[in-house]
Amino acid sequence: MLVFESKDQNYRVWYDARVQFDGAVFLNETYNQIGNGVSIRRARYAMKTLFEKHWYAEIDLDFANSQMELKDAYLMYLPDDNLFIKAGNFKEGFSMESTTTSRYLTFMERPMVVSAFAPSRHLGLAAGYKYNALLAIAGIHFQDIGGLEERIVSTDNNKDFGVDEGYSYTGKAVFMPFYKSLRYGLHFGAAASYRTPTTENETIGGIRYSTRSLTSINRKKFLDTDYIPNVDHTLLSGFEMAGYYQNFRVQGEYIHATVSRKAGLPEEKFAGFYVMGSWMLFGGNYRYNTQEGEFTQPGRGRTWGDLELAVRYDYIDLNSRADGIMGGAGEGYTAGLNYHVNNNVKFMLNYAWINHDRYANGKGKLFVGTDETGKLTTDPRKVTETAGGAGNDYHMFSLRIEVDF
Repeated sequence: MLVFESKDQNYRVWYDARVQFDGAVFLNETYNQIGNGVSIRRARYAMKTLFEKHWYAEIDLDFANSQMELKDAYLMYLPDDNLFIKAGNFKEGFSMESTTTSRYLTFMERPMVVSAFAPSRHLGLAAGYKYNALLAIAGIHFQDIGGLEERIVSTDNNKDFGVDEGYSYTGKAVFMPFYKSLRYGLHFGAAASYRTPTTENETIGGIRYSTRSLTSINRKKFLDTDYIPNVDHTLLSGFEMAGYYQNFRVQGEYIHATVSRKAGLPEEKFAGFYVMGSWMLFGGNYRYNTQEGEFTQPGRGRTWGDLELAVRYDYIDLNSRADGIMGGAGEGYTAGLNYHVNNNVKFMLNYAWINHDRYANGKGKLFVGTDETGKLTTDPRKVTETAGGAGNDYHMFSLRIEVDF
């Protein structure tokens, strides 16, 4: 990393860029064809600065596929090595896999449960404190301003209807019993978030949970609750555990969402989890950042780099109840092989088998089986296939070429 600094070392600035070139091929699709393709998954450019010893600022933009989005844009105050306070647009302290930068992800895409539930970047204020084996993060957050579409919807709702913007309170605590060791460690975390509907939602007072199934190439969203109206607030709870010993690592998370509604409407409840394991094959080692409670770039065991083998199972259930929201359920089995060439270049190869249930019909737009006449249907109530036979299932091979500089 190239760093520019003043003579008195009170001002430092550096740049961070990232390009991820992805491609995917889909096989044995049931009911709905999925188009193979390639894309620039991320094209990031960030400027970061540290000044007057205790102040840090960052702005990060994504230009992937010619669509600009604001990512990080915040100011942070660091009175000492253990405390931070920041304001602006940044990731909320919820979910280890969500807060881990995409540069260091083990698989090409985050698990479905994390993509659907874990809050990512929002405007807000937050503080964090680390003391020995304990790490705590808490913040108040507001709307999502990452993309132009979200910002336009938010400003229109403010102008046309005068609705309040909405807010969330998010907190997380992490226990790291072996925080002094560089060879092995354990991570136990719990998080919660109380959230009211925000104004970037198209349905005022509503909330939506959805996710793409382990790829950004497939633009069909099989798993989607659509906008749930008349929401008073939602409550997210998350539990995470991880451990590593030199070149072996395991990790998992469980996230639960409860949607409390107005006008005496019953609650809607959704949940999901993932478990994963990985192994650096040629003597590399895993590295854990105790200041942020997450894994960072692994060390390589050979001069030519290192290979990493990884497997993951993840599951999400967006079916609340038969007479309520039925957004579909799905599971994914993923195997990955990563070639860490050096600090700047990484190749990732993923194979995944995805299995959806009959309710994963993309808000009623996608086929999930056949009816009694043998015709394709989007209505799960008309499907004649037996349990396990309905829903969209397919295999997928995906490749990423990544450079960080």
